[in-house]
Amino acid sequence: MENHNQANLAPRTQKKIVFITGGARSGKSRFAEELARQFPGAKAYLATAQALDEEMAERIRRHREKRPPDWQTLEEPLKVADCVSKEGNRFDLILLDCLTLWISNLLMAGWEEATILKEGNRLLDACRRAKGSLILVGNEVGMGIVPENAQARLFRDLSGFIQQKTAREADEVYFMVSGIAQKIKG
Repeated sequence: MENHNQANLAPRTQKKIVFITGGARSGKSRFAEELARQFPGAKAYLATAQALDEEMAERIRRHREKRPPDWQTLEEPLKVADCVSKEGNRFDLILLDCLTLWISNLLMAGWEEATILKEGNRLLDACRRAKGSLILVGNEVGMGIVPENAQARLFRDLSGFIQQKTAREADEVYFMVSGIAQKIKG
């Protein structure tokens, strides 16, 4: 496995799908933004977070402030596949942060398991069809203990299934550990 710091990243010119995974607070978003800067052209940040409380509103505000001013922010908590389908040819790069929060949003909105899995497939289809590159960020949720309740287990399972497919489709996959990116595919 290769260790990739920001200085080691070469400029990106061809279309790619990149998946970045790791635990909570492992540096995924920071690394994704550093990697995105290596791609030329127009960029969009596709955020799935919702400001449902003050803490989340503050996190969203801090994330917005860190983004370069020339990046467009797209906010879509549920219809992410539709957003990528609509915007995938408009931007040279879309950074989607994050798959796990999106899956949580779908579950909390009452979407059924089969529908969520189909929506994951629709998202990957949209990523393949897009003319621009995509960087997808997701939390690795399967390395901890087995959740004690059915809803949490369903979330873990759906996240695992969708992110396995994402990793298979991706040209490059990075695993983040304590702020260090390990390239595990590509």
